[in-house]
Amino acid sequence: MNNPITMTLNVDELLLQALREDITSEDITTNSVMRGPKKGTVQLICKQDGIIAGLFVFQRVFELLDKAVEVEFFCQDGDQVKKGDLMAVVTGDIRALLSGERVALNYLQRMSGIATYTKSIARLLEGSKTKLLDTRKTTPNMRIFEKYAVKVGGGYNHRYNLSDGILLKDNHIGAAGSVKRAVEMAKEYAPFVRKIEVEVENLDMVREAVEAGADIIMLDNMTPEMMREAIQIIDGRAETECSGNVTRENVERLLTIGVDYISSGALTHSAPILDISMKNLHEV
Repeated sequence: MNNPITMTLNVDELLLQALREDITSEDITTNSVMRGPKKGTVQLICKQDGIIAGLFVFQRVFELLDKAVEVEFFCQDGDQVKKGDLMAVVTGDIRALLSGERVALNYLQRMSGIATYTKSIARLLEGSKTKLLDTRKTTPNMRIFEKYAVKVGGGYNHRYNLSDGILLKDNHIGAAGSVKRAVEMAKEYAPFVRKIEVEVENLDMVREAVEAGADIIMLDNMTPEMMREAIQIIDGRAETECSGNVTRENVERLLTIGVDYISSGALTHSAPILDISMKNLHEV
């Protein structure tokens, strides 16, 4: 995501929206104490152990306010950081440093929190064939940032949006009339390069999804015992995914089942932020 084309097409406008939300007409506090341009520097300091993600977003916020800003980083996305670490020094117009501080930190703290939480679950899956996936349960207008943070933390992205893949959930099946009919309609309508995933809630639906030729079968909110039986029924004829309130606290119970993927909305909707601060601003 941190290439110039992606930044210009997808990221800049979202960052500008966040800045406009925070500065409707002026930053009255900064303008009270800083009446004109003056060069200064400030440190970016980690206040909690974790995985860092979003450094280029942090930098870009200040670049949008001050094209001459300079950021010297002492870590990179994916690094393990420790409480007290000096992660960066930002130098530029003091007005930009003050006005952009909260927005820049909001992104960095949120993305680093997701990467940290994702890493804590991904470590539990090490040594197994199972991959950890995110979901579309993301903060509105934050999906590109949050899904990037999942990847930094060692997870994998499920479909990005509704245009990105076919996932027949309970209400789609209800609208179509049955699992079989939903899969048939998807095969008829969708491009042949698209895989078809079906969400199932019981073993009868598992059998119907296999017979209909689903490419991926999502075992939703099943007990471990039901999932093991479902895996036997599927018998390698489709890829398998399990979902349903998966968190760091309960993921280990799923490790011996043998599914290909575990999806967790908690990666993006329940990860706490990583505590990071900008400190020691002074004129240079």
